[in-house]
Parts: sequence; C-alpha cells; structure tokens
Amino acid sequence: MPSLTVPQVPHYASAPVTKENLQYADLAVIDLAKAHDVEGRAQLALEVAEASKTQGFFYVVNHGYTAAQTERMFDIADVPFSCVEADDKIAYTASIKETGSFEGYKPRQYWHVDNGVHDQVENYSIHRDVTKREHPKALRPLLPEIDAFAQHTHFNVLHPILRLLALGLELPEEEFVKLHGFSAKGAAYVRFMKYYPRSVDDELKTNNVWLKGHTDMGTITVLYSQPVSALQILGKDGKWRWIKHIENALVINTGDTLEFLSGGYYKATIHRVVQPPADQQNHTRLGLFYFGMTDDAVKLVPFSSSPLLQRVGITRRFEDKDAPTMEEWGKARTSAYGTTVLKAAEDGSKFEEEVIAGVVVKHFN
Repeated sequence: MPSLTVPQVPHYASAPVTKENLQYADLAVIDLAKAHDVEGRAQLALEVAEASKTQGFFYVVNHGYTAAQTERMFDIADVPFSCVEADDKIAYTASIKETGSFEGYKPRQYWHVDNGVHDQVENYSIHRDVTKREHPKALRPLLPEIDAFAQHTHFNVLHPILRLLALGLELPEEEFVKLHGFSAKGAAYVRFMKYYPRSVDDELKTNNVWLKGHTDMGTITVLYSQPVSALQILGKDGKWRWIKHIENALVINTGDTLEFLSGGYYKATIHRVVQPPADQQNHTRLGLFYFGMTDDAVKLVPFSSSPLLQRVGITRRFEDKDAPTMEEWGKARTSAYGTTVLKAAEDGSKFEEEVIAGVVVKHFN
C-alpha cells in the first residue's frame, strides 16, 4: 500500500501582494469548470479564441489543483535552489548551447540582458518524463509529485485549452491535442525559476528590465500565479501593462508554435520581466511553469483545413516547404536565447532581431 505521507521540504514564503497602484492588463478569466459539456466548451472556445487573437494572455481558474496543492508545488519548486549546494549544481547544469535543451540548471548570469548586464535568474527544468535524466539528491524523493504535477498540467490544463483553441478555428476539438502527446518524443517540460534581487547599478544599466521583451517558442505556456509583480505584456498601443496575481489561478500565454499552426490567427504576445514594485524588491520571485510544445516531429505549418482560416486568410512566417519541425525550432531558439548578438530592427522601431531556423525573431529592447 503506498505511503500517505510526503517528504518534508522547507516552506517557501513569498512576498505579500504589492500595495502599489499598478496599471494591470485587463485579461479574460477562463473557468475550466465550464468545459465539461459541449455547450460550455463552445462558449469558452469563443472566449479563449478572442483572448488568444487579441492579447495572447488570459487567466484560468478551476483548473483542478487546490490552493494547498499549488502551495506544496511552490515549496518543491524552491528545493533545487535552496536545498542543493553550489558545487552539486554544476553536475546538473544544462548543456543549453550544445544540445538546445534547458533540462537541468540554467545558472545565473547566463543570459545577456543589456549594456553588459547579465541575468540574476536561476532555472531548473525537468522534462515531462521525470526519469529521462538524473536529478540532484534533494529532488529525487519529490519526483513522484513532480511527475503528477506534469501530468495534471498536461492533461487537465494544456489539453482542455488546446481543445478550445481548435474549436476557435472551427476544427475538430482533438486536432491540437493529437499533436501534444505525453508519451511521444517531445520537449515539453516543467520549469522552476527563481529571480534574485539585482544591484542598483544593474537596474540603472538595464532601465529596470530583468528579461527583455520576447515571445515564448512553444504552443502554450502555463504559469502558476504568484504574488511578486514583475511580468508585463506589451499592448497593441505600445504600452506595457502588469500581470496581476490571482490566488491559485493560472496565467496562460500563447507562443510562436501556436501562431505558426494557426496561420497567424492566434498571436504570440511579447512579454518581459522587470524589477518588482518597491514593496517587493527585497524578495526573491519564484516561478512555477509548464511549457507545452508539440511532439518533436510535427512540422509547424498552418492548419489550412480550418474553415475559419479559409475565410480570414493565413499569415505565414515562412513557406510551408521551409517550415521547421518542433524539434528544430525548439532547439534553435533554446540554444540562441540570451546569448546571440541582436541587430536593430530595419524598420527603426525599438525591436531587436535575430534569424532562427530561417524565421525573424523579435525582441523588445
């Protein structure tokens, strides 16, 4: 009979919610409890499609995890940072540049931000198959819970959202789900991410930007909401707005892969991370993510069979014959991110550009 107890880990105490009056983005709130019948899914599909084509960000509530379960996962998320010695971390450092994979540690100061300043962000990424590689000793007793978390987010969050997105394109609701297997070869992963406060000099040199504006490379990114305000999205009006913390909610954003598959109908939204408000600046910021991607072999071409796309048209970033596979796109973007020399955009805007797998990728400076 399995044990009813779980390994003890230190509690991660986050900062209180900021009291500052921030300009928050007005995002849709999607209630997944309504997705259990045909009528509910049809209504939610309209809401998700509208949010994904206009803002690329929305909240999800009633996702199947209790507040206590979410709190437990944040405690686990801090273990690779607070319970593993620096020397031990080296053995589990990801070979990001060489393999195009984030699996393992991404150490602090790996990514260049601006004006010679590098990041103060430490990551630990775990493939959705938690047995794929070895992990630090402190994490090993926690792997069953991390596996359960990955499976929950994949099947009870990612798949339901993919069904709604397919319905939004007037496709059979399993069309996107079929591309996102859990057991198939693919790079979807859990990420624990810890931001540390920076020096005054670094803040001045980067204008308080911790990660410059970018889009995510996958289909859907699932972020479990946490109290430290730092995430912002770029609106169509060119203004940055903060993402507000909602207790035990998820923040969902659409990535490049979904934009490719939807022929530009769903947008990959530019977002960034900045210094938190003054009342949170002495605290670390712990992130709990699930990055959804298609299976490796999927060729990232639009679903031209979509009746909706046939009516509104398809915007291609590359010709279908030149489209990369998910594996090619993911590895190319991973190995390049934060380490390549970016060029100023030719249109004179504040964007910087790089070409990855034949595709122009923009970053907001």
